[in-house]
Amino acid sequence: MTDMLTAKEMQDLLQVDRSTIYRMAEAGRLPALKVGKQWRFPRDRIEAWLNSQDNLLSTPPLPENSNHDDSLNQPGQLAAMLPLDCVQLIQDAFAELLNAMLVVTDLAGQPITRVSNPAAFYQLLAETGQGHALCQEKWQELSQMPALEPRFSAGLAGLLCARAFVHVAHELKGMVIVFGVPPRDWLPTPDTTTPLAQALTVDPVRLQAAFEMVPSLSPAEQKQALVTIQRIADILAHISTERLAMASWVAEHGDALTNLTL
Repeated sequence: MTDMLTAKEMQDLLQVDRSTIYRMAEAGRLPALKVGKQWRFPRDRIEAWLNSQDNLLSTPPLPENSNHDDSLNQPGQLAAMLPLDCVQLIQDAFAELLNAMLVVTDLAGQPITRVSNPAAFYQLLAETGQGHALCQEKWQELSQMPALEPRFSAGLAGLLCARAFVHVAHELKGMVIVFGVPPRDWLPTPDTTTPLAQALTVDPVRLQAAFEMVPSLSPAEQKQALVTIQRIADILAHISTERLAMASWVAEHGDALTNLTL
């Protein structure tokens, strides 16, 4: 059997408090198994996780005196940490390079940026509340996937989507999502498109035509998309951490700065 580490051993290994270990395990950010009420951590998978490039501990924590507000741990707060106009430009540029759709959401699947490089089928779905709600429902499901690294899963009409988590101060804050990527040899037939169109109350002919316009990505391009969304997530984590640290510094030294300006 695989050698198992205890929460105490993980605490000593990662040099974080026990509650952080439990939160990471609950969120699927650590390879872990729950035996009864106790968490256990497979040693071989932990070693692989520590060696992986997407180790969340590479994101620097906030200083101890940062006056970090616990309310920032709640879904939807990532938007308050980011310069969204700047983030939108970054996202638009990467989406154009990848020839895919990108969006940044909170953990509930609510977008905090506009969808970049929107495909015709997404624009059609966005015209209906039902279609957009289905997209957001799938985005929220992505936050529950236990895998640490981005990987594709089937979404609406079999199109692929994947997410990379944005970690700030060792907390999940949101996701960078690539979606609408067709799998190999993908193209819905009218037999499968028509029921979906009827459920969404859209014209099945328009929907079929929109699906036919979805750009395909080679296996290498799909792999690059997964790498890229993780890089974007890391950029957003870095920006958020720096802005929080700056806000904390200003809160601590604001009076001194005011006196200097006077």
